[in-house]
Amino acid sequence: MKYILFDLDGTLTDPQQGITNSVAYALRHFGIETEDNSTLNKFIGPPLIYSFVKYSGLTEEQAKYAIKKYREYFGPKGIFENKVYKGIPDVLGTLKARGEKVILATSKPWIYAEQILEHFDFKKYFDFVSGSEMNGDRNSKAEVIAYAIEGYGIDKDKAVMIGDRKHDIIGAEENDIRSIGVLYGYGCAEEFINASAVAQNVGDIIAAIDSIFKE
Repeated sequence: MKYILFDLDGTLTDPQQGITNSVAYALRHFGIETEDNSTLNKFIGPPLIYSFVKYSGLTEEQAKYAIKKYREYFGPKGIFENKVYKGIPDVLGTLKARGEKVILATSKPWIYAEQILEHFDFKKYFDFVSGSEMNGDRNSKAEVIAYAIEGYGIDKDKAVMIGDRKHDIIGAEENDIRSIGVLYGYGCAEEFINASAVAQNVGDIIAAIDSIFKE
């Protein structure tokens, strides 16, 4: 039995439309207009407070308010402007059929993550969900992974974190578990230098997992 931890955005689903629309909505409150929402793709993956400060020049206090504005759009609408990557249901189904424990580890608030899993009929695949809190607690990937490890009693030697950004790889390292970077999401190869393995596409995920645990 293995413990397979998955990131959500950019790994299981493509949330580009919903996230960038929500970010653009929030930034307009600060007088920042976005001509092309694709320039906001860098917001996909990292904790929002980090991204609003780093990419939009907001102070931490402004970033906290920007998150509130973001949720005004995301909660009722943006959350469903989202689509599943082709092949992901097959991957999840295969893992469950093999008896693996499948865990969601996302920096997104767990309450949103649960809604997304329900919306796409994914809850049947997952044994545990770890996410951030709406008040901002537990929003780094390292904290999210640590919560999953403790909350589900994960054996670190049998665990791997799968994600599309460097935060997933760093979070795994900080928790002493292995990692797989996926290149079909919103990261790039340079972010996965320290990953245990890399999956070029969805169809490579199972093979990447097996290569890590092959003794």
